[in-house]
Amino acid sequence: MIPLYESAKGIAFAVKVHPRARKNAITGTVGDALKLALTAPPVEGKANQAVVEFFADLFAIPRSSVTIASGETSRNKIVRIAGISKPAAEQKLAENLKL
Repeated sequence: MIPLYESAKGIAFAVKVHPRARKNAITGTVGDALKLALTAPPVEGKANQAVVEFFADLFAIPRSSVTIASGETSRNKIVRIAGISKPAAEQKLAENLKL
């Protein structure tokens, strides 16, 4: 499992995005990051928007609770989730991790 970092703003974790995939899914891990396949292309912020929507749907929280803390123009991103506990996030990510 990847490391999750907890702060006053919520939990944060690393994601490596694979744009233009066949479907949206967590496909594994790369080092300390989740590997996230997205159907969106990496242009005009569409992949970033898809990352936010994917995790909002996964955790059943509003999109405003999901932010990209760093890496908006990179495949390697830090995603911050507000309004969810670290144990709940770990459990949900582990359930959806497809190895």
